[in-house]
Amino acid sequence: MSDVPTDDALSALAAEVLDAARGRGDLIATAESCTGGLVSAALTSVPGSSDVFDRGFVTYTNAAKSEMLGVPAWLIEKHGAVSEEVARAMAGGALAQSNATIAVSITGIAGPGGGSVEKPVGLVHFAAERRDLPTQHQRMEFGDVGRDTVRRLSVECALLMLRALA
Repeated sequence: MSDVPTDDALSALAAEVLDAARGRGDLIATAESCTGGLVSAALTSVPGSSDVFDRGFVTYTNAAKSEMLGVPAWLIEKHGAVSEEVARAMAGGALAQSNATIAVSITGIAGPGGGSVEKPVGLVHFAAERRDLPTQHQRMEFGDVGRDTVRRLSVECALLMLRALA
């Protein structure tokens, strides 16, 4: 596991993401579950972010994923909310429901409970999509390192994925 990023490190990374997106004329959307809006908060904590950040969706429940992002209920039932398939659908839904050109999604199990043998605490799926490129997926197993740590590491991973697209 990598070091837990500080607030300053996340702010610096968010500023890099915004600068890169601004340079390409991109707009950003986020679709977050286990991070509860922390990626959006990191981006919008940077002064001037309003010209690049379009919107964030906090879709904590399965119903919210379906209603706000158009993730099919059958997909959630078949693969579970914490899955590559749902992460990809969330990113695509964020693009479809916004003016953004790039989006990132996060769905995982931050803990302390909720894990299983197949999907342990600390498992997080990410997807990042640009309208003109194939969706990128990343699966991370941070381990049972505490809820705050899983969420901070997830924010860092999502920002890194956005930076790679911008």
